Amino acid sequence: MRNIPYGRHFIDRSDIKAVTAVLKSDWITQGPKIREFEGALCERTGAKYAVAVSSGTAALHLACLASGITSGDEVITSPITFVASANCILYCGGRPVFADVQKDTLNINPDEIKRHISKKTKALICIHFAGHPVDLKEIHSIAQKHNLIVIEDAAHALGAVYKNSKIGSCKYSDIAIFSFHPVKAVTTGEGGAILTNRKDLYEKLLMLRSHGITKDVSRFTCRDSKMTGPWYYEQQYLGFNYRITDIQCSLGLSQLKKLDGFLEKRRKLVDTYNEALCDINAIILPKEKPYVKSAWHLYYIRLRSASKRKALFEQLLKSGIGAQVHYIPVHLQPYYRKNFSYKPGDFPQAEHYYESTITLPLYPQMTKSDIQYVIKVLKGHL
Repeated sequence: MRNIPYGRHFIDRSDIKAVTAVLKSDWITQGPKIREFEGALCERTGAKYAVAVSSGTAALHLACLASGITSGDEVITSPITFVASANCILYCGGRPVFADVQKDTLNINPDEIKRHISKKTKALICIHFAGHPVDLKEIHSIAQKHNLIVIEDAAHALGAVYKNSKIGSCKYSDIAIFSFHPVKAVTTGEGGAILTNRKDLYEKLLMLRSHGITKDVSRFTCRDSKMTGPWYYEQQYLGFNYRITDIQCSLGLSQLKKLDGFLEKRRKLVDTYNEALCDINAIILPKEKPYVKSAWHLYYIRLRSASKRKALFEQLLKSGIGAQVHYIPVHLQPYYRKNFSYKPGDFPQAEHYYESTITLPLYPQMTKSDIQYVIKVLKGHL
């Protein structure tokens, strides 16, 4: 029986060679490859600054910390995402406030954002779901009107484009974060990055990544010559050990060179799915707005009859097809129900999507035979 996962990393000889070279060098942790990787991310996206960290979750946490999210603050985000997009707000003492999603893209609905803004709202975390960019220009306009910080959760969207602007450029936001988990567009094993055009945020992020410490003489607050010297450093914030390694960044640099090829393969696979499934009335296919270029991190279908989802999902698994569901709405998780009194019915669009969706396999090294098999099994059970 076949074994086709919903997502999979791709590592080749050039990746292994890059990592091996670092393992043979004098630096395997905090060395030159980190700055090189950060520079490559800036070159790729057009952002001025990048800070590489240990995971996408760490990137979200530090993005909130650097933005000044604290006790009493509210941050509006989407319920259709992985829990990290909301948990990062809680890590800082803030309160996640969910806004329902659009019916077509499953991205956060700007009109719903407006409904949930209060005097306590400090920021918006916008998820580019499945790699399809949110309407950043509209969200930026809302944020400017209410003096809000905009954080892009672009974990799915490296390589995506919105109105001719690359996701990660921060043209319409204060911060964007990426994830380099193995199922993402490129991988560093585990890893993430925070991008911004604001120097003040960049300098703070550098310290927060490494225990809140700086070795930059120009930033020292102590002027006592008896205390200071070549060894001296200062902790100025309560930071974390969210550092990434040269080993990981060497892999990331090698992977970034393949990104365009990965994106092209994903798009071709999506075209194959769409052509094969477009005439099946029982399902709704994902949409791509004309003003965006999705990174196609996920390919999800929605069943018109939600009651058939479980049986179809089980049949796919039995056939060796690693179907998934992205995601269980965050507000329905026991923690959020218990602590914030969320309940079924609070966000109808998000819940309707969840009840009817299945994610199909999509990754660059899927073969023609693989995707035809998935299509055949799917059609056979619809």
